[in-house]
Amino acid sequence: MSAQGFYRRSLPDSAIAFSSVEGKQIFREALALGGMEGYFALAEQFHTQAEPAFCGLGSLVVVLNALSIDPGRIWKGVWRWYGEEFLDCCLPLSVIKENGITFDEFVCIARCNGAVVKPNRYHQSSLENFRQAVEEATTAPGDIHLVVSYSRKVLGQTGDGHFSPIGGYHPQRDLVLLLDVARFKYPPHWVSLPGASHFCNQYKYSDNCLAKLMA
Repeated sequence: MSAQGFYRRSLPDSAIAFSSVEGKQIFREALALGGMEGYFALAEQFHTQAEPAFCGLGSLVVVLNALSIDPGRIWKGVWRWYGEEFLDCCLPLSVIKENGITFDEFVCIARCNGAVVKPNRYHQSSLENFRQAVEEATTAPGDIHLVVSYSRKVLGQTGDGHFSPIGGYHPQRDLVLLLDVARFKYPPHWVSLPGASHFCNQYKYSDNCLAKLMA
């Protein structure tokens, strides 16, 4: 029986699938080089965004839970835990479902849910500053995480504005691991760090790029 719609996309040549033979080798090398320290807390909480426009909220669910921030509200049963349905400050969820969120709205939602956020805008930074922020987060033991706001078009992917956490860094090959929260579309993948810096500047909110989140 055939079904209408799409089941995932093929990654373009600019990306290396995390679970591919090469992707696994990069992971092993990055782990040995100390660039995967932040990965494990994120991997424990990795989450697929619940709606096509919820990439920002999906990324926040991963990071807020990875930072062990208590939402202070019961999720289900007796448990307190972050789900996207809790991220209803700054904008109604109904609006986000239709339009997604901007970088500034992402920062607002993260802060009102207890994260300490340092936004880094593309036009106020540099490639070296971007690399330094990535190195700091990926070598830290899970207490700092980075989320990037970027354009898929620059990577040769379909769609445009998107949010996802950075899960790791290979310093010798200068590759970052994007933990794409739209797992129904693309799997996690490695891309070049200079390319990642460039695609931040191509998003329609072109002065936005990187948010550093801490508990």
